[in-house]
Amino acid sequence: MPRKKNKSYWLRTLVQLFFLFLIILISYNHYRVEQGLAPILVGSPSLHAICPFGGVATAYTYFTQGIFVKKIHQSSFTLMWLVLILTLFLGPVFCGWVCPLGTVQEFIGKWGKRIFPKKYNHYIPAKTDYWLRYIRYFVLLAVVVLTARELTLVFLNFDPYFALFNFWSDEVTASALIILIIVLISSLFIERPWCKYLCPLGALLGIFNLFRLIPLKRNADTCINCKKCDRVCPMNIKISDKTIIRNHQCISCLLCTDEVACPVKDTLNFSFLRKQGKKKNEKAQEENK
Repeated sequence: MPRKKNKSYWLRTLVQLFFLFLIILISYNHYRVEQGLAPILVGSPSLHAICPFGGVATAYTYFTQGIFVKKIHQSSFTLMWLVLILTLFLGPVFCGWVCPLGTVQEFIGKWGKRIFPKKYNHYIPAKTDYWLRYIRYFVLLAVVVLTARELTLVFLNFDPYFALFNFWSDEVTASALIILIIVLISSLFIERPWCKYLCPLGALLGIFNLFRLIPLKRNADTCINCKKCDRVCPMNIKISDKTIIRNHQCISCLLCTDEVACPVKDTLNFSFLRKQGKKKNEKAQEENK
């Protein structure tokens, strides 16, 4: 009988909510400090200080001049290395489990699935969608080059993440707010549109995903070809026809695995699969009856 576990799904949801509320609280505390009030529960660092992409943006100036660009701190640089090392082993779990903007898009997408149950996440033609996914690599290159040239955090002017959690701040530009609104509205029709097409950090982690040490594996011997993995993948990756999935868009969300969607044990997961040929054994047992 098909088996389905939901422990990983709920664990991931709890982790997402934890980091979402943590960032909200830090942002609120930052606002309180600016008003002369004491922070609550946690400190009030700038969101620049706890964003790993800040480390990516300042990497060139750090290695060539030994300095950080304005608004970037050592903590961002340290977080960048931690995220990159984690991605090398497990893929972009930061994108699928931690990033608050990704979480907000995903939660809005749940409404989109209810409103457009058949068309949701399939509005853009496959060929167009394929090429759009490479835009984020041009965004990454542009941000790194412009930041190195201007010695300031150029991406701040367009960053929907910063705009979402600092909409009250004078630092947030009109262009960032417009991009944020477009991303949130698009999330009703496309799952994680910012992650898919424009996120520069996701682009960098996607490259590391191609070389991850613990990839997603599909056991062809036990796979029943139900294609549930394809249907639940938020990034529209076709998983069912591959043995090892190293797609640059995978966010390691686990939604396709045999812990959540895949109905057959030891068929789709991030461990070293035990290829036991269960399908062949079951057929042989049926023939012997």
